[in-house]
Amino acid sequence: MRIMGLDFGSKTVGVAISDPLLVTAQGLEIIRRKEENKLRQTLARIEALVEEYQVEEIVLGLPKNMNDTLGPRAEMTLEFKEKLQRRTGLLVHTWDERLTTVAADKAMMEAGIRRENRKEYVDKIAAVFILQGFLDLRKRKQGE
Repeated sequence: MRIMGLDFGSKTVGVAISDPLLVTAQGLEIIRRKEENKLRQTLARIEALVEEYQVEEIVLGLPKNMNDTLGPRAEMTLEFKEKLQRRTGLLVHTWDERLTTVAADKAMMEAGIRRENRKEYVDKIAAVFILQGFLDLRKRKQGE
């Protein structure tokens, strides 16, 4: 079994995948699209990755506002969640992704990645943080 993590943005979707033991998350790829509202190819690529990696669940980052409310970006993410569930037939969890992009950017800065190169990787790394947080919580709950 594997779980996929997604960081859904207006032009990109960062993708991460768990190892089969559900311990670690690894960055897989960034899906880019030309137009924000065009999701058919994005959904098809995610569906192909689900099949290739035998994914059984998906974790989708939910961009809440800092005051815990849902803004327009979060509403778009929830609409994407519904489409994703219909397309894949899988359970799609949401995960509070506040500050994951900031954490991803900080990690790249600490790793010495130049500022102009960070944009290329930030969504994939944010997807890793989303998925790893979900895996860690799942493991803690199983230990209780």
